[in-house]
Amino acid sequence: MRSWLAALSLVAVRAFGADPTVIYLAGDSTMAEKTAEMRPETGWGEKLSKFFDASSVRVDNRAMNGRSTRSFIAEGRWSAIVESLHAGDYVFIQFGHNDSKIDKKDLYAAPDEYGRNLANFVAQVRAHQAKPVLLTPVMRRRFDEKGELHDSHGAYPDVVRKLAAAQAVPLIDMHRDSARVLREYGAEGSKKLFLILAPGVDPHYRKGIEDNTHFSPLGAQEMAAIAVDAIRELLPDLAAHLKKKPAP
Repeated sequence: MRSWLAALSLVAVRAFGADPTVIYLAGDSTMAEKTAEMRPETGWGEKLSKFFDASSVRVDNRAMNGRSTRSFIAEGRWSAIVESLHAGDYVFIQFGHNDSKIDKKDLYAAPDEYGRNLANFVAQVRAHQAKPVLLTPVMRRRFDEKGELHDSHGAYPDVVRKLAAAQAVPLIDMHRDSARVLREYGAEGSKKLFLILAPGVDPHYRKGIEDNTHFSPLGAQEMAAIAVDAIRELLPDLAAHLKKKPAP
């Protein structure tokens, strides 16, 4: 009874703006904050806070490069988020890029295990009176010679969609919406969204790099904008704290 009253009191306090709501980000390198030596690579989660009023919403980016649901659990990263939760917080959960790596035993989670891990995440967040949000993995840039975009995620995005529908969890379909953005930019134009640099352009990548998975600052901004559009549609309580002017 006391824990229920405490949770209710915290929600009330946050409603009056005394304590900001926290959005925890749990995910992989496409979402994660980057170190200085990796720049200009940028995780889209780094851009999310720019859309919110900092006095009422704080983004806590716990995403980490190279992680799957399996390794995120094994390393204690997921339990650390759960231990930090307060009633009314949000947890945005986006994995899939590394779960499918069947040759890496510490990462690989077959689709059924992936689904179980995500279901456990949802249950644990809800047990703390916090709010889970499921996200499908973002698209990799894979255009063929005809300029058609091809998916590399197999069954994993549908696992997320089915779980979200079955358990009434808000779903931000980054997979479909990022595919739309990539098609709008086109096979050539979409290069500017990713970590693609010619030799000698950047001191961190003197030999150049063609990375069709990780984002440039522009790409990260575009992906964050997708998430924000979904927040406006699906999460009105959180959307109330978005800035009126879009982030630059």
